[in-house]
Amino acid sequence: MTLVAPDLDAYRLPVRVYWEDTDAGGVVFYANYLKFFERARTEWLRSLGFGQQALLERHGVLFVVGQVQVRYVQSARLDDELTITARIAETGSARLRIAQQALKGADVLAHGHVDIICVQQAQWRATRIPSELLERMSS
Repeated sequence: MTLVAPDLDAYRLPVRVYWEDTDAGGVVFYANYLKFFERARTEWLRSLGFGQQALLERHGVLFVVGQVQVRYVQSARLDDELTITARIAETGSARLRIAQQALKGADVLAHGHVDIICVQQAQWRATRIPSELLERMSS
């Protein structure tokens, strides 16, 4: 098994596992890690002053998921306290690759990359990420 170190420089969001997050065996359903990752990306943007609604109102853009790659390493269970991380792994003119992890303490439970694409709401086409946002992310 490949060992992955926790990403200590990333944005961190605490998440508790609720009954609704688990399957009949009390284990987090695999697709719910994607929900946890989404929450971390959203709260990270909000912490930078760029909530989803603000991006839409100020710049007429929003982010959509273009690709997801996740490796599941260990299971989270009911009532576990997790930390979900997010950090930029790569940038393009209209795309961000976000590296994400689900941690329980120092143990990596799941990790992967999510590519998000900046699109204009009006034409639903890829467009440049607002420079203001890129500047904030890199500081």
